[in-house]
Amino acid sequence: MSASTKLRRLVPLAVAWSAARALMLWMLAHDHLAPLGRGGVSREVENLYFRWYGVLSHGSYPSGDHLWQYPPGAGPVLLSPALLPALTYLQAFVTLTLLTDAVITAALARAGTRPGRSTAGAWLWTASLPLLLHIPLARYDVQVTALAVISLLTVSRSTRVCGAFAALGALVKVWPALALIGLPRGRTTREAWTSAAVTAVALLAVLAALFDHPFDFLRQQGGRGVQIESLGGTVLGLARHAGWPGRVRYRYGAMEFVGPYVPLVAAASLALTVAAFGLLLLWRVRARRWTPSTPYDAALGAVLLFTVTSRVISPQYMVWLLGLSAVCLTARHTTQRPVAALIVAATAVSSVAYPGLHGEVVDSTWTGCLLMVVRNGLLAGAAVLSFRRLWRSGLPAPDRATPDTPPRNLRQVPLVFRTRH
Repeated sequence: MSASTKLRRLVPLAVAWSAARALMLWMLAHDHLAPLGRGGVSREVENLYFRWYGVLSHGSYPSGDHLWQYPPGAGPVLLSPALLPALTYLQAFVTLTLLTDAVITAALARAGTRPGRSTAGAWLWTASLPLLLHIPLARYDVQVTALAVISLLTVSRSTRVCGAFAALGALVKVWPALALIGLPRGRTTREAWTSAAVTAVALLAVLAALFDHPFDFLRQQGGRGVQIESLGGTVLGLARHAGWPGRVRYRYGAMEFVGPYVPLVAAASLALTVAAFGLLLLWRVRARRWTPSTPYDAALGAVLLFTVTSRVISPQYMVWLLGLSAVCLTARHTTQRPVAALIVAATAVSSVAYPGLHGEVVDSTWTGCLLMVVRNGLLAGAAVLSFRRLWRSGLPAPDRATPDTPPRNLRQVPLVFRTRH
């Protein structure tokens, strides 16, 4: 593809990105309006993040703070607004988030303009992120997603770089480690995981030397209950209409259910997460066929399974799924196109549930319960479909390839994607 052709394809994308982000900034500036959360979205940056920034600036992670539940890598992200001293903390945080968003878009667009690839991923990210209204600008999930996206997009060029970026993401919010789960067995996996381990140990050593209490988050994470927007929370919300006496309280930075059987639901969620991990391991053992899109598809499927079975499904978690869906769509032979469509639909419903009708969800009204049934039903359906299509893609290729499947001859596939035993 010539440079002029690439430019003609990317100019409309840049225009669309600029218009969509301008709309998101407008919503953030009008955060006080009732449909946009009455200031609740931006308050987390202005109050909570800024408070943690003050603690981190004095060389310590928040200790004994039950709201601090993040790995040590989150510290540098929350300190990063100091790079723009002329702005307020909120202004600097939003500016850096927008720059990171632009990096993701550019990376997806660059990958999509390569031979045999597609810019559909860049378009999905550009058009779908505003479905979350202004939430992505006031959370640091865009930064985490950027590390996972870059990790996946670099796998065909350097498995060591891929592993390093996955490790950086995992030290900020754990889940980017799942970006490595779909790498072909053998040297590719060994190199990526070795690079990830070395990067993680080195960064942890630096952070432990610079800050006090880097691992205090572990004590707070274990105390989390069942968030109202989780799959288990949906069950408990419906149970309130059947006479269950539980209540909703603000705990550990989220609205959670308290009352009888809540620990049982939390344990069931954990059991489902363990089962999901077992399914992913089984897929790796049984899979016999890898294509250039397999690492992308596996990463999306893995994060979907862990999100759906989690005790917490905050609205900003959809940022992760949109980013991974966009990576999948850069590959023409991805198996996850219908999964991406379900995720986009779930994202739209999420913004209605929060901030739009969050009071209905908190009170477990029939409207609130219906929203959660629809949103979580879409996510659960996407998770099942994603794993099913991932499993089928790992089976030996049929005797005759169809136009919609990659070539069976592994010589036509880059060396990095061949299965090594």
